[in-house]
Amino acid sequence: MAHAHESNVKRIWMVFGLLSIVTIVEVGLGIVKPDALYLTNFLGTSPLNWIFIILTLVKAYYITWTFMHMEGEKKWFRRAVVWTAVFLICYLVTLLLIEGEYLNETLAPLIRW
Repeated sequence: MAHAHESNVKRIWMVFGLLSIVTIVEVGLGIVKPDALYLTNFLGTSPLNWIFIILTLVKAYYITWTFMHMEGEKKWFRRAVVWTAVFLICYLVTLLLIEGEYLNETLAPLIRW
């Protein structure tokens, strides 16, 4: 029993380390905001925003996979959870980008950014 406990502790620390590194990269990019990533436009928003979206999805995946024990579930259940979440997140991101661009174009003459 002690052996299984050690492997779970090791796995949790590995996931914690990975999530910490991803979070540190996100915070670092948020503080520095490189002009090459921030002032350009790619698919409706800056590449920096796309990096934040992708890194957040990576963190959500590892949290779900590890702490919600998805790796032990049946294949069809994992796919149902993952594909539903992927669809809803893509839909939300698309709507937010469309709405944000509209508001930016509409309010740009009225508000000093």
